[in-house]
Amino acid sequence: MHSEDGFGPKMLADIKPPFIPEGASGMTVLVEWAPGDPGTPPHRHSGPCFGYVLEGAVRWELEGEPEHVIKAGETFWEPGGEVIHYQNGNASSDVPAKYIVFMMCAPDQPMLTLVDDEELEKRAHLRAPRPTD
Repeated sequence: MHSEDGFGPKMLADIKPPFIPEGASGMTVLVEWAPGDPGTPPHRHSGPCFGYVLEGAVRWELEGEPEHVIKAGETFWEPGGEVIHYQNGNASSDVPAKYIVFMMCAPDQPMLTLVDDEELEKRAHLRAPRPTD
């Protein structure tokens, strides 16, 4: 798929999402976080999301998965639906982070819904253990 001279398509990710909402629309968003920005509070999306980090590094945590860092040139995805997305902020306190994300959004639903403290407490058992300092 990738030519010998380095030009042309290059497979970055091949994901089979668990579902795509019926009647979904696609939305592509450019996200830019200043150094140290914690990103969006815990939230969820109505459909799957696929992304690529353009610059810097992003601290990433989905419900049930350990927190990790995604660096420039790496991809990510999340299934959407009920899964909580805990972290998506800048992993660096020195340089900005930038990523592009394509989201499949269910009709008549917001692209992002914040999760309240009560639900976070009810689903705490689904969160992966936190890293220790």
